[in-house]
This record gives sequence, C-alpha cells and structure tokens, in this order.
Amino acid sequence: MEARAPQSVPHLLETYLPRIESFLQQLVRHAGFSLQFSVRKNETQAEDLETPDYIVEFTGHDADLLLEKHAALLEALEYLVLKAVRLDEGSVGKISFDCRDYRRLRAEELRLTAQVAADRVVETGEPFPLNPMTPRERRIVHLALRDRQQVRTVSEGKGPERRVVIHPASTSRNQR
Repeated sequence: MEARAPQSVPHLLETYLPRIESFLQQLVRHAGFSLQFSVRKNETQAEDLETPDYIVEFTGHDADLLLEKHAALLEALEYLVLKAVRLDEGSVGKISFDCRDYRRLRAEELRLTAQVAADRVVETGEPFPLNPMTPRERRIVHLALRDRQQVRTVSEGKGPERRVVIHPASTSRNQR
C-alpha cells in the first residue's frame, strides 16, 4: 500500500476570502470609489507573530482618500468588511488591509516611537502617555516593549481616546 502525504487542512481564513472579495467588490462599486484591490498571501517571513497571513492591498485614483486622517477610511473599510463577512475573532489579526505600504511603515514608526518613549521613561522616571491609537497599534507598542525590563506598558482610556502609557517598571500602579 502506498503511503500518502497528509493533506493540509485549509486555514480557516481561506474559507472567508471569497466572501471578503465579493463584499469588497460590491462596496467599492456602490460607494463610487476609483479603487482596485487584490488579496494576496503574505510572503514576508517575520519573527513577530503579528504578521498577517493575508493582505488586502488597495490601489487606484482614490487611494489617497484611504490614507487621510491616519488612514481612518482604510481602518473603517477593514472593520466593515470583517464584520460583514462575520470573520471569527481568532482570524481577525491574520488579515490586514493596506494601501501604499501604510501598515508596515506605521508599525515601524510605532516601534521606534515606543523605544524612544521608553528611553525617556527610563531616563526621567516619569510615565509617558502616547497619543490615542487603534487596538492594533496599541498591541504593536505593547509587543515592542515587552522585553524592556525597565518599563511596563498599560492601555488607559476608553474608546477612541484609549492610549498606551509607558511607566517605569519600578513604580507601583497605586503611584500613578
């Protein structure tokens, strides 16, 4: 009897991709955007678990609209599409909507900002609040500083005003 290689079970996210593409096609057409998009498997091999498995990349005449006001429309499109197709919570971080490499550049900016702010906290001993961020951006900051023993990070605030505050590791929570 011939041995067969085990068949790989398709990733759960892959079952959602056709619905994501279909919904996006309708949304872009009905909204009157001059946009094109492609859904591609992310070939980037990163040491960080935050790297998505799939990327929905937007191009076209209206691409600048997606990036205005800290990519608010890009964020809204991603939220709307993932809610509309009822993507399960475990798969949400495995797909990312992007335009002109905004997400990668923003992640690099956040990591650098986190390191500079952490250096300042270590130097001054004072907490340093960052600007309000999306949940994904806050996670990037928390992960960027997880190995810095001299500081700890805490998310504070509610809704769109939620931000990361970097504290010296030696201060207790009651001293804030």
